[in-house]
Amino acid sequence: MSTSPLPGDASNDPADDQSGRFVLQPNGRVRPLSPHLQVWRFHLTMLGSILNRVAAGALSFGALFVVGWLAAAALGPDAYAGFTAVMGSPVGLLVWFGLSLAGAYHLTAGIRHMTWDAGEGLTPKTATNLTIVSMVAAVLIVAVFWGALFLTGRVVL
Repeated sequence: MSTSPLPGDASNDPADDQSGRFVLQPNGRVRPLSPHLQVWRFHLTMLGSILNRVAAGALSFGALFVVGWLAAAALGPDAYAGFTAVMGSPVGLLVWFGLSLAGAYHLTAGIRHMTWDAGEGLTPKTATNLTIVSMVAAVLIVAVFWGALFLTGRVVL
């Protein structure tokens, strides 16, 4: 926890600072400016976090397709046939592929976070390795899933 320098401490008075490291808050207190933009660099666990958030957003958007599927089933055979024709097209299959990739990554990243919540894998090297494992595992899960769909003939192009 950082505190403001004591008033009258001329050697470390933020009011006299010319470096731009301190900011005057609306309540009149002088506080150090957050250095995160100057000291942080991009690393793989940041990418994992970003991808997890993107996957969650994609899954939220994908829920609309599931609702559409359920609505088409409720509206009768003609609506259902129309929905399956659109979503069975190459573009529709690409949407389903993307949603399955988002779901698989969100699952593996969730397992990674549960590992971290248990207090394991928190060193930088281990955290990076767990991030790599979660990304590779998601791709493998989706490859096996879609490979099985194509090999069994349930999905065709």
